[in-house]
Amino acid sequence: MRFTINGSKREADPDIRASLLDVLREEFALTGTKKGCDHGQCGACTVLVNGRRINACLTLAVMHQDDDILTIEGLGSADALHPMQAAFVRHDGYQCGYCTPGQICSAVGMLDEVAKGWPSHVTDDLSAPALDDAEISERMSGNICRCSAYPNIVDAIRDVHAQEQEA
Repeated sequence: MRFTINGSKREADPDIRASLLDVLREEFALTGTKKGCDHGQCGACTVLVNGRRINACLTLAVMHQDDDILTIEGLGSADALHPMQAAFVRHDGYQCGYCTPGQICSAVGMLDEVAKGWPSHVTDDLSAPALDDAEISERMSGNICRCSAYPNIVDAIRDVHAQEQEA
């Protein structure tokens, strides 16, 4: 199978029943994407596929042949953090850090959805979704932080959103 992972063409020959999460971790040693519940309930395995956030534990790798897959490792580096990674550091948006890669990938995908004007279930004005508390809570509801760093995660998201609005 062929994949584009973090901008690089990659090949693997995993079991066709393997989840995208397992292939990323076991075949490509991309262990930043975490295995939490393995049932799609915690969001620790969130990655971006063709720009859309998905739970990598719920999808078969074979379904994503030739797709563009972005993991936490591809968002930034230690020398050049992605704005969301930098905001999580600034706002202490992590405690134990286990959920952080999924939270960051989900937040990046969520802000892209907002920028495209896609409404959520709680969007009042369908012509211009606002990023208020209800929107952030709804859009990030698939990502659980067992340490309850939610206020700091929300602050990080707001920070990056404000930066994007200024640009």
